[in-house]
Amino acid sequence: MKRIVMGLVIPFMLMLFVSTNAFAQEEEEKLGIECEAYIIMEENSGRVLYEKNADVPAYPASLTKVATAIYAIESGKLDEIATVSERARNADGTRVYLEEGEQVPLRKLVQGLLVNSGNDAGIAIAEHLHGSVEEYANHLNLYLKDIGLEHTHFKNPHGLFDPDHVTTAKDLAKVTQYAMKNPEFRSIFAMRELKWEGESWNTTIFTHHKLMRERPYEGVTGGKTGYVDESGNTLITTAKRGDLSVIVVVLKGPSSNTAYMDTVKLLDYAFGEFKLVEIPVGKEYKQNDLTYITQENYSIPVTDGEVINETITAEGNLELSIENQNFMATIPLVKESKEIVQSPPPEKVAQSQTNEEEKEEESVFTSIYLTIGLILTLIAIFIMIMNVRKKRIKRSRSL
Repeated sequence: MKRIVMGLVIPFMLMLFVSTNAFAQEEEEKLGIECEAYIIMEENSGRVLYEKNADVPAYPASLTKVATAIYAIESGKLDEIATVSERARNADGTRVYLEEGEQVPLRKLVQGLLVNSGNDAGIAIAEHLHGSVEEYANHLNLYLKDIGLEHTHFKNPHGLFDPDHVTTAKDLAKVTQYAMKNPEFRSIFAMRELKWEGESWNTTIFTHHKLMRERPYEGVTGGKTGYVDESGNTLITTAKRGDLSVIVVVLKGPSSNTAYMDTVKLLDYAFGEFKLVEIPVGKEYKQNDLTYITQENYSIPVTDGEVINETITAEGNLELSIENQNFMATIPLVKESKEIVQSPPPEKVAQSQTNEEEKEEESVFTSIYLTIGLILTLIAIFIMIMNVRKKRIKRSRSL
């Protein structure tokens, strides 16, 4: 069998969307979420499990640093040395206390940015990559559009307030989902503490995310906190239980405690209500006399009673949707081409089988004849030898 791969394979889950009315009002009231905007996204498929005001523009505060971190990891070389400027040294807000002229590896700056929320580290990253914060922001915004963020415009690398520095809960979930695919980011995002040695600050820095330390939540794999007066309390949390991985973003929390309580409620909801349904590698789909197969395992989160509809598109991709919702995912398939061998007529098949049987019988008889002939030949030779021997004995007696 020959297999020919046709077309260009697209990334897993090319298109992801859920309407804001995915869940009933009574479900929202049951959870009792107080933050003004929030979202739960399943990490692997990108399906939105629950959300409110997820497309409404808001100020992210230090959640910006997730975007800065993954951009630095993918755009720079982590072993490169950055030189700290005066502007970075004098950054407002939370810092890792870099000194002007201090030389720091880019990887260490990303660690200080995510673990201790260092605004000075953010500026040092921006200036190292693009010479200035302003030029850095231009490149960052293009990068974020390329990875699918639709309502984000950042003015700086750290999230200190700027009226034009805005995003949405959904965009923050998307950039976190994208970043979590990077092993370096995942490792730093999961750090609970880190020994820090700098020119003016030797200490151990700890994550500010309480669900990773003071108020541990089972399965948390990373997180980032944020706060400025204009944004209220903001929080990103990633967690995994079993095979289900989720991202929770809450924005405009009236207090830090509310942001954490809402996050826990949303995590509990996700892990309590959803399970994964697997579409296995090698699964076949038939359409228009063509066979399409999946190239790897895919998992889709569903809750009780949901039915997944599967449709093969004109381009040969598997489109998934769920009844009464706008969730949609497109999975790449491979078109399978098989060599078609025309089957002979039944009478020819029967004749062929008869011929084969006759050949087998002939072969058996031939073997028997050969064996008998060999035995007879050996007997004849033995008799000849005995006759020769008797003659020799007679001659010797006559002498």
